[in-house]
Amino acid sequence: MTAHQRTDRPARRTARPGARRLALTALAASAALLLAACGGATEADRKGSADHGGTPSATAGGNPAPGPVGDTDVRFAQMMVPHHQQALEMARLADGRAADPEVKKLAAAIKQAQDPEIQRMRAWLKAWGKPESAGAMPGMDHGSGSMDHGSGAGGHGSGMSGMMSDEDMKALKATKGRAFDRAFATMMIAHHKGAIDMAKDEQRRGRNATAKKLADDVVRGQAAEVAELTALLDRL
Repeated sequence: MTAHQRTDRPARRTARPGARRLALTALAASAALLLAACGGATEADRKGSADHGGTPSATAGGNPAPGPVGDTDVRFAQMMVPHHQQALEMARLADGRAADPEVKKLAAAIKQAQDPEIQRMRAWLKAWGKPESAGAMPGMDHGSGSMDHGSGAGGHGSGMSGMMSDEDMKALKATKGRAFDRAFATMMIAHHKGAIDMAKDEQRRGRNATAKKLADDVVRGQAAEVAELTALLDRL
């Protein structure tokens, strides 16, 4: 073996540890990049699926009432929309007709509360892929003109409790002053009690958490207004 050969071997041995360190460094960097990519995907997945069993969430999928939906939830929204619409119609009649300041105040509160709720329920039905109308309801004319606030008031059988007939609405529109105030309070008490009946049914049998929350709000808010209207009617 020549001297040149003997000096060549140590050089190869000293080069191998450096190459090995370089390879390990590159492998560690690749692993770190892979872990970072996986971690980002997992976080994105968590944000996109943080809801009830794959149902689109309110933020990710644009569903304003995510989660399970049953027939009671759909029917509650379909009936409460026209029910609220009639309450708004009654409240708007107070402009230029009501004499008592408390009647005017309550009419304004009804408009402020129920119009946004109508828009919310319409958005639910759209997100659920359901029509706004239940299809079997004969509209605002209940035939008998009854102001009963029990289930199926007016004999129409749709379960829209407390709805006024066309004749009731025409009579209210034709009054002014103290006569309007008394008619308004009487009719709105019956109307509110009908809404409370429907909301309590949603509380008992509904499945959708958002719809049930609105039902809670209806029961609490309209029960308070019934108490105010009753006290108002007693002094008129």
